[in-house]
Order: sequence, then C-alpha cells, then structure tokens
Amino acid sequence: MAAARRSFTNVFAQKYCLQSAKPFSSSSSNIEIEEEGVPTSGISRPLSNILKDLNKKVPETLLRHRTHPDGFSFKYIPWHILNRIMNLHAPEWSGEVRSINYSADGKSVSVVYRVTLYGTDAEIFRESTGSASTSETGYGDPVQKAEAMAFRRACARFGLGLHLYHEEMD
Repeated sequence: MAAARRSFTNVFAQKYCLQSAKPFSSSSSNIEIEEEGVPTSGISRPLSNILKDLNKKVPETLLRHRTHPDGFSFKYIPWHILNRIMNLHAPEWSGEVRSINYSADGKSVSVVYRVTLYGTDAEIFRESTGSASTSETGYGDPVQKAEAMAFRRACARFGLGLHLYHEEMD
C-alpha cells in the first residue's frame, strides 16, 4: 500500500503540481501537501488560466476502470482525485448539492451538483446530474453514488476529464 501511495504521489505531483509547488509527501494515513509547498498568496488566477489547466489530459495511472454486468467497460476518474485536481488548479472552487430527487417508484435517485470556479476576473459555475439505482449493491449508498457521478460530470463541463468521453466515442 505504501508503494502504491508513493507511486500515486509521484505521478500526481509530476503531472498536476503547479510549477512553484513542491511534490506531495505521504503520511501514515493519507497523502498531504507539504506546508511550504502550498502557495499562500496570489492563489486566485484568471479563469482562462484555471480552465486551461483543468483541460489537461489526466494521466492513465490516476484513472480507474469499471465493467458493467452487460460487459460494457469504461474509464473514470474517482471523485477524490477530481477533488485534488480542483484544489490544485482552482483552490477557491466550491461545490454543492442543489437537489436530491427520488423517482416516483423509489427505484432510483438523482442528484444535481453545482461546481463554481472563482477567478480573479470572474466566477462561473456548471451543473450536472447523476443518478443511481436504490437497489444496487456495492460500495456507498445510492445518494453518495449519484452525487459522485454528478460531481464528475460537472467537472467535465469545465473540461476536467472530458477527454475520457471522447475516447469512448472512438
């Protein structure tokens, strides 16, 4: 596990750290940014710079693969990885659940999630939806799954991980 954590740390630091930031260091329980490597002034940047960074291709090593029971396989970025990338490139971003709706028959739940980016010149937001079956077993409850899906999709509306959707079309 420690070797995997160091590997993740190195890839993440090499691909996504700001030029002035120092690489991540690992602790016994999780990955943390070294305190002196975190910018303390001038965190905000123009939106064009933030969006340019968010549109970078996410390295394969940070992606996960999922296969549906019908055999359809796809790549995705776990929500916690997206969260780290957002914290790095848009440290003053915010996210919020706008609504949670259950279907009339109670078999599915949908979540609307909003991500807002704050730049020095403006702020913009994108919303998206995610849904999950209430009867599906596995990790997490249905609302948690729907929220993670909605968060990933809202981030993709800014370009983060959008390349994965284009790869599926090829």
